Amino acid sequence: MTRSNAREIAIHFIFELSFSQESAQSLLEEFLTPEAFQRLGEEEPLYAQFPNARQKAYIESLVLGVYQHAQELDGYIERYAQGWRFSRIDRVAVAVMRACMYEILYMPDVPNSAAIDEAVEIAKGYESQEACAFINGILGTFMREVVDQEDKNDAPDSAGETAE
Repeated sequence: MTRSNAREIAIHFIFELSFSQESAQSLLEEFLTPEAFQRLGEEEPLYAQFPNARQKAYIESLVLGVYQHAQELDGYIERYAQGWRFSRIDRVAVAVMRACMYEILYMPDVPNSAAIDEAVEIAKGYESQEACAFINGILGTFMREVVDQEDKNDAPDSAGETAE
């Protein structure tokens, strides 16, 4: 299984949580098992192979993190989805954007550009071309305004530096 497949599975779980009152932990305990993958793999090739320990940890981290930070992530989506009410945005698009934004903010081992590229690629399998452009636009704006601003705030103050 590739990291891309693990990411897509995590997005499936994040999407599923948008229809349920169950916790992320409960969902993972139910669906992130070899038995569930065997059952799901009969209908969906994505689940044909159970993730190894590293991939499983990545899926768990992403799903649990998005679940814990959903309100913050939704705030970013709402902020950058100009002209759209959050409630009108397709749940698949929301799941994709939540996962990507979480990776960018909280998973420093995932390159930001890779997170966006992968999010848009996954979205292409489920959404229209227009929806994918919408997702890409929101994620691009998020990167420029939130992440780049944080980088500027973390940069050393050149006026206070001294040469050694």
